[in-house]
Amino acid sequence: MTKIGYTLMSEQSGPNDLVRYAQRAEEVGFDFEVISDHYFPWLESQGHSPYAWSVLGAVTQVTKRVELMTYVTCPTLRYHPAVVAQKAATTSLLSNGRFTLGVGAGENLNEHIVGPWPAVNVRHEMLVEALVIISELLGGGYVNFPGKHFQVDSARLWDVPEKPVPIAAAVSGSDGVERLADLADDLIAVEPDADLVRSWDEVRGNTSSRKIGQLPVCWAPSRDEAVEIAHDQFRWFGGGWKVNAELPGPAAFAGATQFVTPDDVAGAIPCGPDLSEVVSLGARVRRRRLHRRSAGPDRRPVPGRVPRRRGQGADPHAARRAPSR
Repeated sequence: MTKIGYTLMSEQSGPNDLVRYAQRAEEVGFDFEVISDHYFPWLESQGHSPYAWSVLGAVTQVTKRVELMTYVTCPTLRYHPAVVAQKAATTSLLSNGRFTLGVGAGENLNEHIVGPWPAVNVRHEMLVEALVIISELLGGGYVNFPGKHFQVDSARLWDVPEKPVPIAAAVSGSDGVERLADLADDLIAVEPDADLVRSWDEVRGNTSSRKIGQLPVCWAPSRDEAVEIAHDQFRWFGGGWKVNAELPGPAAFAGATQFVTPDDVAGAIPCGPDLSEVVSLGARVRRRRLHRRSAGPDRRPVPGRVPRRRGQGADPHAARRAPSR
């Protein structure tokens, strides 16, 4: 079953508007909501970039049904993975278990502000270590982790949800799949690639994970204006744009035909022109539990385990480049 979600574009709206859009998106029937987690907007003309996690906290209090997700957080440079685990646990509690932690290897545009931008193989090593730390902490016990890139000393989260927080990882190639499929519950695809999905399921040994993807659906008084918005605001998705369907009402559908059909998005039309510029599409199926909560608060510290290293992979966000200033 395909579900349709609403993307809170933190590059295009301020925090108050994003909270309002999130509330309205639930009212009109979207199934889930994701939010980008950036320090800078992609384009200066977009003009916004509030702190995603503060917005998420507010959104948990104005919504009751929709699932929520970061799309995506980089848990290695701007944020230490232990802090990401704490934020994820708190957001899950505030939302009564509706939160999924979406993670990725990051991009120079948003991560260079706190230090040098590492090479792609280093970023993937860091992401693997980060996911081990986050998963162990979300398990509820004490964690020690003497890793190559991160060190954690007797860390513990004191407020942990009963239901494990799902983790979704953004990948774009086979090496990324090899590294992350065993550490994440769900796949975030940066392009509509059937081979990527198949390889993800093969590494996991089952098909019980969600597959989450994204494309723009632009709203405007006319089809031509919608196409212009797609070119202007979403050109970093690459591949060129074409309008391949007209939707009911003042809207145009722009994007890759193989990702969805017009029928898939027809049910989302009633939201109105002030709400939606990007939707995310994802198939929801039962997820497997990777990590169990600890038995109780008196559990002794567990030794950190260094993840096995796998082949170097491509950065899932390598195609994105910081705008010149």
